[in-house]
Amino acid sequence: MKIKILLTLICISSMLSCYAQQPTDSTAEKMLIYQLGNGGWPKQLEDKSVVNYGATLTPELLARIKATKDLHATFDNKATSREVVYLVQAYKKTQNRAYLAAAEKGLDYILSAQYANGGWPQYYPDKALYRSEITYNDDAMINVLNILQDIVTQKNDFDVVNPAYIKKAEKAIAKGIDCIIKTQVKQNGTLTIWAAQYDKDSMLPAKARAFEPASLSTSESAGIVRFLMRLKNPSPEVKSSVAAAVKWFDTYKIAGYRFDRPSDPKTNIKTAALVADNTANTWARFYDMDKNTPIFGDRDNTIKTKLEELSPERRNGYAWYGNWGQKLIEKEYPKWLATTGK
Repeated sequence: MKIKILLTLICISSMLSCYAQQPTDSTAEKMLIYQLGNGGWPKQLEDKSVVNYGATLTPELLARIKATKDLHATFDNKATSREVVYLVQAYKKTQNRAYLAAAEKGLDYILSAQYANGGWPQYYPDKALYRSEITYNDDAMINVLNILQDIVTQKNDFDVVNPAYIKKAEKAIAKGIDCIIKTQVKQNGTLTIWAAQYDKDSMLPAKARAFEPASLSTSESAGIVRFLMRLKNPSPEVKSSVAAAVKWFDTYKIAGYRFDRPSDPKTNIKTAALVADNTANTWARFYDMDKNTPIFGDRDNTIKTKLEELSPERRNGYAWYGNWGQKLIEKEYPKWLATTGK
């Protein structure tokens, strides 16, 4: 009997020793601490300080993390999607099951946040201001769909998650695709691209911040097209959606210019402007939904038709132009068309 007890104690001691020596990842460890009770992650803490995984976890910072409510859980600025991706990778490297458990709790949060119409809000469960709108802005919804697609295809280390998530992910993706197809803006029956956010009930384009008007949005639309081109055996609706969006990008490109912030030779002050460059194509961030002409929003809710009309703070504080569609129309779409899209 004594020998049996002794062997049991040795076994327990060995297990505890193994657990204590289990490999860890310093960033993943911090992500466990920052994770909110509902499974999501904040981009800002209760005091509005930005989440920074490089910061030392002082007692004061730990107190601020603990004080942050679940309402701060969001998909904005890659929050939640960034952590789920990182924790899955960290688990693959370390086999530390705490990381996988946290990632799967994050997946549960992602699935619970999806609307019945297939969209995802910017924040969940917070519905203040524009936070409840269906949000393509800054790729919030597409980042989530890419994770779910990785689960289904067993890519990018997501083969480690519980297989039970595959069916859940397939269902969520199908609803998400339906939302994407329904929200693609039509002009006189012709498909164009997408707005950055939509009313969660009417599914019509909506504004967000004062300088982000309801409009066609090129940066987000490029991300949506890339997600659709990931799908195996795309439906005719998906093929038509992709083709129409790429055609729009090609039609409304601004050839021979790039967006830059050149310095004034006299004052040395940098000012955002389009600069001639015969190797570049560029697009405005936002376009009028009827005229397909660039528009620019200011802090006072006014909409300008020229970049130069904006207040200096907004003119220089936002990416009003970018080459978002160039690689898409020159390389990615032709490759997809040759293999999948015909």
